[in-house]
Amino acid sequence: MIPLRDDVPSRTFPIVNYTLIALNALAFAIELGMGAELERFFYRAAVVPALFTGPDRSLGPLEVVTTTIDPSLGSRVLISMFLHGGWAHIIGNMLYLWIFGDNVEDRMGHGRYLGFYLLCGWAASYAHVWSDPASRIPSLGASGAIAGVLAAYLTLYPHARVVTLLPLGFFTQLVKIPAVFFLAIWFLQQFVSGALSLAARTAQTGGVAWFAHIGGFVAGLALVWLFRDERRRPPNRDTWWEGSNRPRRARGW
Repeated sequence: MIPLRDDVPSRTFPIVNYTLIALNALAFAIELGMGAELERFFYRAAVVPALFTGPDRSLGPLEVVTTTIDPSLGSRVLISMFLHGGWAHIIGNMLYLWIFGDNVEDRMGHGRYLGFYLLCGWAASYAHVWSDPASRIPSLGASGAIAGVLAAYLTLYPHARVVTLLPLGFFTQLVKIPAVFFLAIWFLQQFVSGALSLAARTAQTGGVAWFAHIGGFVAGLALVWLFRDERRRPPNRDTWWEGSNRPRRARGW
């Protein structure tokens, strides 16, 4: 399922959400210019669980030591939120942030939304470290923070709907799915994949940091109650427009 847009109009300009998307795009552009140094940079600047859980400062297969670049562990968490491992990784993350983030910022306010986003990313990184403490594989990406945004959206807009592209073999179909159903299916996929990754883990296991997604989502469910602004009420359901008559600030497409 590929989300294209939601049906909730934003009433304020999502400057923080746009800035986050721009910073992620800028960081990825810098990555593209690093060439052969990119993998070395990931080991030296992203979240490597083994560095958080023990004294071993070796960084795995590259056999490099954190001397040239040695950010603090907290800095690694922040840096890793803006790094991505490929085109599919960043496009998927930014699509979800574009569709759902503006509405969450609308309900929280700009400053609160930024704090919420960063805290969810922090929780996601430490959930991944907890799930695989001996790993020497760099973990990176905005997925954990965005998972928190999805949880907040689910809480704040339980009656929203998501226009979704469904690939059906040689055909595709556009369907409007309740956000509760769409995001519940998304979280179930993360949970099942995370459980299977624990069962199948070996010393060389890499791939998706499923528990970062799970941790970010759970953090979002908890933190949304602290960060939502009660003065910012959601749009009245009766005023949500459909189709071509919807306001331009309904994110998507």
